[in-house]
Amino acid sequence: MPLMLFITLLGVLAAPLAHASSCPGWNPQQVASEVAQLRKTLGSWDDHYHRQGIALVPDELYDQSRQRLAQLQQCFGLAGGPAPLANAGGPVPHPIPHTGIDKLHDRHAVQRWLAGKADVWVQPKVDGVAVSLIYREGRLVQLISRGNGAQGHDWSRHIPQLGSITRQLPQAMDLQLQGELYLRLNAHVQAQAGGAKARDTVAGLLARKRLSSEQGEAVGLFVWDWPQGPEQQAERLAQLAQLGFADSQRYSVAINTLDEAAQWREHWYHAALPFASDGVVLRQGSRPPAERWQAKAPYWLAAWKYPYMQALAEVRDVRFRVGRTGRVTPVLHLLPVTLDNRRVTQVSMGSLARWHSLDIRPGDQVAVSLAGLTIPRLEQVVHRAVERVPVAAPAAGQYHAHSCWQASVGCEEQFIARLAWLSGKHGLALPRTGPGTWRRLVAAGLATSLTDWLQLDATRLSEVAGISERTAAQLRSSFNDARTRSFDQWLRGLGAPLPNGMQITGDWQALAARTADTWQALPGIGEKRARQLVDFFAAAEVRAIATQLGEHGIEGFERPKQ
Repeated sequence: MPLMLFITLLGVLAAPLAHASSCPGWNPQQVASEVAQLRKTLGSWDDHYHRQGIALVPDELYDQSRQRLAQLQQCFGLAGGPAPLANAGGPVPHPIPHTGIDKLHDRHAVQRWLAGKADVWVQPKVDGVAVSLIYREGRLVQLISRGNGAQGHDWSRHIPQLGSITRQLPQAMDLQLQGELYLRLNAHVQAQAGGAKARDTVAGLLARKRLSSEQGEAVGLFVWDWPQGPEQQAERLAQLAQLGFADSQRYSVAINTLDEAAQWREHWYHAALPFASDGVVLRQGSRPPAERWQAKAPYWLAAWKYPYMQALAEVRDVRFRVGRTGRVTPVLHLLPVTLDNRRVTQVSMGSLARWHSLDIRPGDQVAVSLAGLTIPRLEQVVHRAVERVPVAAPAAGQYHAHSCWQASVGCEEQFIARLAWLSGKHGLALPRTGPGTWRRLVAAGLATSLTDWLQLDATRLSEVAGISERTAAQLRSSFNDARTRSFDQWLRGLGAPLPNGMQITGDWQALAARTADTWQALPGIGEKRARQLVDFFAAAEVRAIATQLGEHGIEGFERPKQ
């Protein structure tokens, strides 16, 4: 690191930080490296999107990454980097610059923006690519991509193929419009289908040298402004409709309150529309003359995006959950994020192999969504921390179907999972004996095997932290009930790989004597399951458990009397 930057960061870190609770506790070296990497990533995304028409990440992940950069710059007092559109310009100047648009992140921000404003309109924020359209004597003669807002690229070569947009006005007039070229969709519901890569598709089409007529027909147009049109929005929309741009009027509504803005945002989020949209645009009906417009966000225009379908979340820890059969599931513990009003604090990675392939570490930024609107799902790694924090993962083969039959160091998770399965609906169906209860008993040293808890009395149970006298009495009653459960329930609770619905005949001694061929001769048992059953009944740990259950007088486990 250059000496001056190091000294500057030391001075910044010594000063009070804004929002210190959300600022990472990085040293100066880490601040410099992490911020530099984030800026580099954003720069690459900007270049691909604005110059090549390729979106490397969804809009919402881009927006959240920009917010993260702004937060880090505020935390550590850093100057802002290059503007997103710094390298996006093309060779062709726009007749009237395209303004930017500020994004409002919640109702409070929208309320502040609305304060003191009159004649406000709301429209869907069409998810496409922005263009200037130039008509001469009523004929569309030029299309200019947005570029950096001041200069863009000439897309006029595609005009003959764009049969779905108005290329000839009903009047022989000169006209300059700004709007969005979008992918035409049939009854698209944003809340269900998301963006459907609609913008990427239309951007890719327009980046081509030539379009077919069929490809051109797939592109629609939404005109969102007539810079030199009538002064009032209502009159502009009416005249645009007469000129052949009816959608501008159809999807524009005058509003007076925050609640009305929210209602239309919710309506268009769930409505069937001919285009993808990623929020709504709020605009004042009157605005400055077009000659004063600049390529930056103005005060009279703002966007209120739809709820995120993917949230950017920071990984705090990586833990490994071990199930009853020894399956290892990596779980990412996250700094809390909100998706669809649901607080998400962790997400499963499914398998150890997936974690190894993605190599996710604390400090990484990942995208999470909700599967079926309820279950957090990992989508992708968005940003990797420069400093790779070591993570101790279980060794391959450390856990398996016959590991951790007793409580011991490193076996807590799998052993508790065995107890929970035994007492759960798959086995003994004992009330009030979930994983939390077993965790307390294991921690207290009262459940070290799959059978010793049968001897616990209410007095001993009530001495365990978190278990009241009443709960202890209820547990004692459940444990007594366990003695009355059937041989079949005990076998399945212990994890015998028996087919569902199979009727058990014989006792432990008879089943343990069966060979793989004997098992395989039974309906519903193939070669693999037969081998698993032989291994189960032959396992020394399982045999020991069966002996202990016989000593407790459990049905089916008693040894024959000599």
